[in-house]
Amino acid sequence: MIKNIVVIGAGTMGNGIAHTFAQSGFKVNLVDVSQEALDRGLKTITTNLDRIIAKGNLTEEQKAETLGNITTFTALNDAVGAADLIVEAATENLDLKLKIFGQMDELAPAGCILATNTSSISITKIAAATKRADKVIGMHFMNPVPIMKLVEIIKGYSTSKETFDSIYEMSKTLGKVPVEVNDYPGFVANRILMPMINESIETLYNGVAGVEEIDTVMKLGMAHPMGPLQLADFIGLDVCLAILNVMYDGFKNPKYAPNPLLVNMVTAGKLGVKSGEGFYDYSESKKAEKVSKMFLK
Repeated sequence: MIKNIVVIGAGTMGNGIAHTFAQSGFKVNLVDVSQEALDRGLKTITTNLDRIIAKGNLTEEQKAETLGNITTFTALNDAVGAADLIVEAATENLDLKLKIFGQMDELAPAGCILATNTSSISITKIAAATKRADKVIGMHFMNPVPIMKLVEIIKGYSTSKETFDSIYEMSKTLGKVPVEVNDYPGFVANRILMPMINESIETLYNGVAGVEEIDTVMKLGMAHPMGPLQLADFIGLDVCLAILNVMYDGFKNPKYAPNPLLVNMVTAGKLGVKSGEGFYDYSESKKAEKVSKMFLK
């Protein structure tokens, strides 16, 4: 029975995962090395709960219960003593994840399941940093976590059926739709999405059309709720680049090679919404209403 959850990382994905578990009645220990990041994470969770209340889908009492289910920590060893499940939601960096999983394995109870929210990195490779590969699994939530229904459940080479079944069924109690996925670079979501985003950047790079024109074609022609360039800004161009690099390294197929424009934008610190500028300018609004000046005709 999974009751006590630890979430590592209080950033966009981490605080969303903590929010989702806490609102579903789980006790959550949210861990980050930065107290400032923890404070920002709790502020984001509070703001998102207020939005749900404003829509009439949550009461003030339920908000208080949700926040009461979350305890913050800056030290992992203080947070994991009673953990049934730890979900790692740190930066998409293999070396960092291997280090964290080594620590999780050492500190967590023997029966604790270790999950990663990685969007592309091999579960099998991450599991190899532990002595419990049978209890290591991928839980790839979609952003924003409290709203998006999908969660990819990724089996590593050694993930046991018991571990998979436990996480698959528990995901349903969160109001999510779990989908079974095997362990290959990019899994399903990003293996399909990232080449589309990369090709959209290629289309812009080659001067076929402008930012708004590309996004408009995909929204109106393909019924996408958000254009691929706006979506890339929302995800974070650095995250898109990291995922493409993982797939390129994993498959050695040039179709996954990141476009030079994407590389240059990340190098220049133009990361999308979180930096205030990407393909769009977010200095006045986060609604992608203004194309970045570098792409104006």
